[in-house]
Amino acid sequence: MRKTVAAVTGCLLIAASALLAQTPAKQPPKSETPPAAGHEAMPHAAKPASMSDAAKIKLAMSAGPADVSRHAAIMEPGPDGKMKELRAGTNGWMCMPAPEVMCLDKEWQGWADAWMSKTDPSVKGVGIGYMLQGDKGASNTDPFATAATADNHWVVSPAHVMVLTPDTAMLNALPTDPHAGGPFVMWKGTKYAHIMVPTAAMPKPAAAGGAK
Repeated sequence: MRKTVAAVTGCLLIAASALLAQTPAKQPPKSETPPAAGHEAMPHAAKPASMSDAAKIKLAMSAGPADVSRHAAIMEPGPDGKMKELRAGTNGWMCMPAPEVMCLDKEWQGWADAWMSKTDPSVKGVGIGYMLQGDKGASNTDPFATAATADNHWVVSPAHVMVLTPDTAMLNALPTDPHAGGPFVMWKGTKYAHIMVPTAAMPKPAAAGGAK
């Protein structure tokens, strides 16, 4: 347990250091901003608006620190729902321009495959994902919700780091309220639970969808 805590703490410190060294990502023009279907939405969901490959690559790279995204593979969903490579990578990371702008390490990529197929993820080590452009919102309790309801605790997150840990007992020490300040657990009690680490102030909860 102590080793896992130390590993996660170390990863969060590394992630924070990388963010401090990163030049703030420039938001893309509204005409280039892809539609999104939720915080963890993946390739089978909405596709980005019409953009050149170069623009898609630039947008995808804005999801993570420059030292990560510079050498990451850039992928997007193709018409058949399968991932299409826009640029090869060399560091094991994958960044996507849509349906949410994100960069994922190998643990997160495996987790995403499990989420898409609704199977059990196999988290063997600490995983790090970046969403430095923030997201368009997701239920904090239902991994597959696609829209806010009166009771699914919808939350819109600003720029943040996502953390996976193989020791799910660690999640018990963290709150689930995204507005309590600091890291919180998303989808606690499900096999897709993970830690959210906002790197900017959380927006106020919406009247009907905010976390309690």
